[in-house]
Amino acid sequence: MSQYPTGPAGRDTAGPLDGVRVVELAGIGPGPFAAMLLADLGADVVRVDRPGRPPLGGDPAHDVTNRNKRSVLVDLKSPEGPHTVRALVARAEILVEGYRPGVAERLGVGPEACLADNPALVYGRMTGWGQRGPLASRAGHDIGYIATAGNLSMIGAPEGPPVLPVNLLGDYAGGSLYLTTGVLAALLTARATGRGQVVDAAIVDGAAHLTTMFWGMLAEGTWQDARGRNLLDGGCPHYGVYETADGGWMAVGALEPQFYAEFVALLGLAGEALPDRADPRNWPELRALFTARFKTADRARWTAVFEGTDACVAPVLSLHEAAGHRHLAARGTYTEAYGITQPAPAPRFSHT
Repeated sequence: MSQYPTGPAGRDTAGPLDGVRVVELAGIGPGPFAAMLLADLGADVVRVDRPGRPPLGGDPAHDVTNRNKRSVLVDLKSPEGPHTVRALVARAEILVEGYRPGVAERLGVGPEACLADNPALVYGRMTGWGQRGPLASRAGHDIGYIATAGNLSMIGAPEGPPVLPVNLLGDYAGGSLYLTTGVLAALLTARATGRGQVVDAAIVDGAAHLTTMFWGMLAEGTWQDARGRNLLDGGCPHYGVYETADGGWMAVGALEPQFYAEFVALLGLAGEALPDRADPRNWPELRALFTARFKTADRARWTAVFEGTDACVAPVLSLHEAAGHRHLAARGTYTEAYGITQPAPAPRFSHT
């Protein structure tokens, strides 16, 4: 954990989005996370909460995605609810909502109504399937979105089922980060022209966009459209994970020749006639050699061997272990606020 824990938020230094007003219509998952990113960057985010318990339950006091936000309770189904929200929107530059297509319109806070009150508004819409298309009105979750976009088929061993990357890849990478990028890009245009617009951020679009590099590799024949057989998906023996004697795991990413040479030397195999790693036909033999070597010592021992070297090997840490890692502690990557250990805002800025 950081040696610089944060208490109640201070305002000594303004964030790069200081002065940007955001209205968030409360939801779950990628929408709240996107609004948290804007708040972490200094925007004034007002979260419009609905009466009753959150959709997935849980204690709001432990929902870290609420950090750096203010909150107001509004029943959008009451006669005065839509007017209250539109009054907030009239003074804002960005709105973020994550309803199914058509719901915001039925509640009286859709793009047409809000842009009529504030023509320069950036109206950010976070959905899984998007605002248009055959599945637009259907329910869904991260797992279905990344399955449809092709991401899920790429993760896992060739002989086993696809492996779920929790909901980091769809909801947050393909959803939140693309919504945030979109609304900030649209904000630049709105400030220059006075004209707002709707940002349609669909998780399936963002998740598909994340695979761009691999479509190029498919075209040149350097990537197989099957998991566990390629350079970066665990098929390659010098880019994967290995179990240690105590049941721990080490992550190996020794792709470049000079890093690979250091890796095999520290692994104790430098004096052996190893098969050519460039030939995929040799990968099973190399994997067996690496597997056997890692099994000869525990994770702590291998961590000590590789730490501080250019072999590109690291222990696979749990969340609690990551918060205590000396490098992350030195950078303040994790911090504590209101009694909760959590990742600190990212990225870093030299001035704001």
